Amino acid sequence: MASAVVLCLVGAGWATYRNALNTSNALDGGEHSTGGAMNILLIGLDSRKDQDGRQLPPQILDKLHAGDGEEGGYNTNTLILIHIPAGGGPATAFSIPRDDLVSIPGEHPAKIKKAYGYAKAKAENALRAQGVTDQHQLEMQSRDAGRRATLDVVRGLTGVPIDHFAEVNLAGFYDIAQALHGVDVCLNHPVHDDYSGADFPAGRQTLDAAQSLAFVRQRHGLPNGDLDRTHRQQAFLSSVAAKLRSAGTFTDPSKLQALYGAVQQDVVIDSGWDVLGFAGEAQNLSGGNLRFQTLPIKGYRTVDGEDVNNIDPQQIRTIVRTAFGYPAPPPAPPTPAAGATVDVLNASSATGLASRVAGTLEGHGFSRGQIANTASRSRSAVQYHPGEQSAAEQVAQLLGGLPTSADSSVPAGHVRVVLGSTFKTSDLPASTTPQSAGAAGPSAPAAAPPAAPPIAPPAPGDGDVPCVD
Repeated sequence: MASAVVLCLVGAGWATYRNALNTSNALDGGEHSTGGAMNILLIGLDSRKDQDGRQLPPQILDKLHAGDGEEGGYNTNTLILIHIPAGGGPATAFSIPRDDLVSIPGEHPAKIKKAYGYAKAKAENALRAQGVTDQHQLEMQSRDAGRRATLDVVRGLTGVPIDHFAEVNLAGFYDIAQALHGVDVCLNHPVHDDYSGADFPAGRQTLDAAQSLAFVRQRHGLPNGDLDRTHRQQAFLSSVAAKLRSAGTFTDPSKLQALYGAVQQDVVIDSGWDVLGFAGEAQNLSGGNLRFQTLPIKGYRTVDGEDVNNIDPQQIRTIVRTAFGYPAPPPAPPTPAAGATVDVLNASSATGLASRVAGTLEGHGFSRGQIANTASRSRSAVQYHPGEQSAAEQVAQLLGGLPTSADSSVPAGHVRVVLGSTFKTSDLPASTTPQSAGAAGPSAPAAAPPAAPPIAPPAPGDGDVPCVD
């Protein structure tokens, strides 16, 4: 999280360090914003491994209070989506709780944090089957698959495009916090948690790097668990932005060099991000123009033996699109015709589009059929076997009102979707989360905790920091 703020706020040194930063092509082929607005996804990866997949040294794990290195896997324990409006103005950021139950293409509904690890494992196994043995190549390409999956799921959940992303693991967060030489935080109550190592009194205090990591990772002992942890992360980012702005970082070459040294070691950004060009807008983020909120949940339930957050995807998509200035999504369509199987053919240049659309349709009750690429074409269409017109019309409605036609080449019981180059993923509805998929919990989910008020950063020059639980 802090790495992305550092990249944005000290972008003036980008020309010097751009070749040394880790970049990814995971955004290639994805839909982008128009008109000058920008959406940025910050990814906090709960991984105890370096960029080559090697275990972090024991002395580092001890500082991170991160166990023996086997925990965490490749879960995205932090997901924050920031919208910067065209022409400047206040920015809006939403934290996505890591345990939200979502539809993941090619998988059963699962916690959103797992999309990365599922896709990475599949990609790595496929690469090994092709004879790839170089560890750096395996790690680089399989992590890119994890990033693409995460980006796809967040797009599908929120209904907005993603223009840039920044990813940092535990070691990267620690290194950046260390380069900042302490960050001020404020707690409403004293806390003690053996799991994260958080042991702090109430009130305002300055945390070192190890304490900072414990502060943003704590969830045990907090009234609302992970939801309170998102508020910790938001407050910490606000304090980091305020410190960067007030501590003379931008005019101190040694401080800039220390920050860049930390960033280039463990941070990954998309290859198309021109941080130098973004630096002017990013300065506004440190001046009190960034407000944080956490996306709501409907309650809790149990799926495959794990506690998950029950959510309303339609509500989330409406909240995010409205806050970011997009038209509200169409109302949820009726329940699909039973037994319909949908084949999806990608006739565009967008990588993974067919799989994503199939996942969305699957989330609305349709059965997944063939997923493949086909010859390029501009227009999208829905074709159906005679007798499946009702299902075809519902699919067409889900995909933004595509034209439909009967086609005897479509197998019996099937509907075929052909995605042309003009298809926009913003036309996709939010995927529903099947209530029965692997669920072992109660039929009526537990009530959600009350929503915390949005967290605003300190005003310029007032020296204050947000207080949280």
